[in-house]
Amino acid sequence: MDTTPPAPTRSLATEAVHAGREDLAALGLHAAPLDLSTTYPSHDSRAEAARLDEFAATGARLQGPPVYARLDNPTVARFETALARLEGAEAAVAFASGMAALTAVVLVRAARGLRHVVAVRPLYGCSDHLLTSGLLGTEVTWTDPAGIADAIRPDTGLVMVETPANPTLSEIDLRAVAHSCGSVPLLVDNTFATPVLQRPVEHGARIVLHSATKYLGGHGDVLGGVVACDEETARELRKVRFATGGVLHPLAGYLLLRGLSTLPVRMRAQSATAAELARRLADDPRIARVHYPELGGAMVSFEVHGDPHEVIAGVRLITPAVSLGSVDTLIQHPGSISHRIIGEDDRRTGGISERLLRMSVGLEDAEDLWRDLDAALGPARGAAGGAGGRAGGAADVSAAPSPRRREPERAGR
Repeated sequence: MDTTPPAPTRSLATEAVHAGREDLAALGLHAAPLDLSTTYPSHDSRAEAARLDEFAATGARLQGPPVYARLDNPTVARFETALARLEGAEAAVAFASGMAALTAVVLVRAARGLRHVVAVRPLYGCSDHLLTSGLLGTEVTWTDPAGIADAIRPDTGLVMVETPANPTLSEIDLRAVAHSCGSVPLLVDNTFATPVLQRPVEHGARIVLHSATKYLGGHGDVLGGVVACDEETARELRKVRFATGGVLHPLAGYLLLRGLSTLPVRMRAQSATAAELARRLADDPRIARVHYPELGGAMVSFEVHGDPHEVIAGVRLITPAVSLGSVDTLIQHPGSISHRIIGEDDRRTGGISERLLRMSVGLEDAEDLWRDLDAALGPARGAAGGAGGRAGGAADVSAAPSPRRREPERAGR
C-alpha cells in the first residue's frame, strides 16, 4: 500500500474517514482488511536479505510484501498513515501502548548519547515515573515552561510537555515552548486534545505522542500507542520497535483505524457535554475548584470540599475507573490511581491535590450525567440556601444561572 500522505487539501473530518483507506476501492474492498499473519512466504531469499539489510541500515518501511510481523503489518500501517495525516506529520509509528511509544522515543535519543530530558509537570503518572526513575538511564530536569531554555544542556535529547496536562488540564503555549527548545526536539503528549482540537506540529513540535488507548480508539477496548513525527525520527523508532518487540497487534491497529473515522464527531459531542458539566460544577457550593481547558475537550477535573473517595463510591451511571476517552463517562481519583506512582510532594508540586477528581466525559446525555454526579456529591455542607444547599444537594439545573456563578478555572489563569 502506498502510505505517502497526499497534500493536505481535505478537512480533518474527511481525512478521519478516508486516510489510510484510499486503495480499498481498487482492491475491490469497502472495509479495511485485517491481516493477522505473523509471517509471510517468499521464495526469493536473496531479495529478502537485501530488504532486511536496507531496513537495518535505514529503518525505512519495507517496500513490497511484508516479511515478519515485528517488522511491519499492513493493517497497522494503515492506522499509522491515517494518524500521521490527521496530525500533519510526515510519518507515524505505532506501538503496543503509549508507554512503549514513549520508551522508544527516549531510547532513540539516548542512543545518541543525549540522555538528559527537560520536562514540565504535570505529566501522566507513568510518564513521570519513567523519566524520574532512570529506568532507561536518563536524567530529568523538571521545570516550568519559562525555565526550559535555561534547563537545556549539551546532552539534552528531549523536551517533554503535556497539554492539556493530566490531570490538572493546565495548558502550555506550544509555540513559545518550541522556540525555547531551540534545536532540541519538543515532544508533546497530545492524548487529551487529539488532532481534532490541537495539532502540535503546526506549533513547532517535532514529536507528538498519543496513548491511542484513549480517544483514538474511543471505546475502551483497545490498548496502543503511537508517535507522529518526521520520517527521519520514524526510521529510528522503527528500528527500536523491531529490536524491542513493542509492536501494536494487528487487531488493535484495525480497531484504532476504525476509531479514527468517528474521532471528530465523538470529540466534539463529548466536549460540548464536558463544558456544560464544568459550568454546573463551577456554580456548585460543594465544589472548591473546577479545571477546564481554554482549548475545550472532554476532560473535566474538579476539587471537592468533601471526601473525594465518597464521590467515587457514590456514582452509579458514571464508571469509577482509571483511563479515559471512552464513549462512557469515567471518574477517578488521580492521587490514588493514575498518579499514585508519583511521590506525594511531586504530586503537590504538579498541582495534584488529594481532593482532585478527574472525569472523562462520554457520550451520555448531560442531564443523566449531572443527576448521577449530583447524587454522588451529596448534600452541601454549611450552605445557607442556593441550589446546592437544598436538602439532598439536588441542583436546580433548569434555573437561570446566579449572578454570582463562578466560571470554571481555565488553564493558564
